[in-house]
Amino acid sequence: MSKTVKIKNTAIGGGNRIAVQSMTNTDTLDTDATFAQLKSLQLAGCDVARIAVSSDAEVEAAKYYVGKFDMPLVADIQFDYRLAVACAEIGFDKIRFNPGNIGDERKVKTLVDACKAHRVPIRIGVNTGSLEQEFAGLPKSDALVRSALKHVRLLEKFGFYDTVISVKSSDAKVTVDAYRKLAAAVDYPLHVGVTESGADERGIVRSAVGIGALLIDGIGDTVRVSLSGDPVREVSAAKTILQECGIDKNYCEIISCPTCSRCKYDLKSVVDELKAATKDVAFPVKVAVMGCVVNGIGESGDADFGVAGGGNGKAALFADGKIVRTIDTADIVSELLALIDKKAKDRV
Repeated sequence: MSKTVKIKNTAIGGGNRIAVQSMTNTDTLDTDATFAQLKSLQLAGCDVARIAVSSDAEVEAAKYYVGKFDMPLVADIQFDYRLAVACAEIGFDKIRFNPGNIGDERKVKTLVDACKAHRVPIRIGVNTGSLEQEFAGLPKSDALVRSALKHVRLLEKFGFYDTVISVKSSDAKVTVDAYRKLAAAVDYPLHVGVTESGADERGIVRSAVGIGALLIDGIGDTVRVSLSGDPVREVSAAKTILQECGIDKNYCEIISCPTCSRCKYDLKSVVDELKAATKDVAFPVKVAVMGCVVNGIGESGDADFGVAGGGNGKAALFADGKIVRTIDTADIVSELLALIDKKAKDRV
């Protein structure tokens, strides 16, 4: 188990809940747009939000955001260590930087001293695009780990241990290989994600492959799905990945068959309506919507509730793997929602 790093009111690592992260893509100097996006991220359930800070003017603008949200805010610094120091001083909850881009050890020590003084954790963020020349020629996963460990040891040299690490690639397999090696070498919390994963379906799938493989291995203390576009989608995708990995069970899981000619009702419409009606369910419940009774109950016997179409406008309603009664297909959604509602009341 990794050690715990506290970021404001969020504990990362140490067996704590896996935190979902995202990053603003508005102009940091546009305070109205950035504040609005941060608010949208918080409302979507983002646990930690990152803001790029690239100039003294952006440090000043960041004062408009710092301390205004319940979720911790992280300053993303790439090259100028002075900006990282300033961000620690104005109250950012964490600093993310790549020591390889900061420069000599003296500058890193100045940054570390500021983070110590203000009790600000650091994330060492190493990407394949920012690897030092000394690691050229190594397999990319090895180079990522070697670079991260080099920077970890440098922070340790200055007595700093409040550290989170990431080693990201846009290649899901390289990412998985690197994190597996890193997890075997350190006990620091790991921020996992596939960087620059793209947009839309392919970006989500690439992230799910990389992040999901690691989470199932038990690797990862906080996650970010990196997608082009609205960062609120990153939060939604991350939550779905956590659910599908069995880490977050507090939701209504809906399983449904792909259907075949045996299905005699509009199963897809039922699933869509049920999904919309249960989006706010916050306790574990599994519902099956199956096209027919041939395999329906058998394949979904572990569901709390479910239906299997039987033809002639009828369906078998079942609970805990046993048929309860026959219902009209027009009543499927209302019957299932009634069972879910009863389960919710029984929990109180």
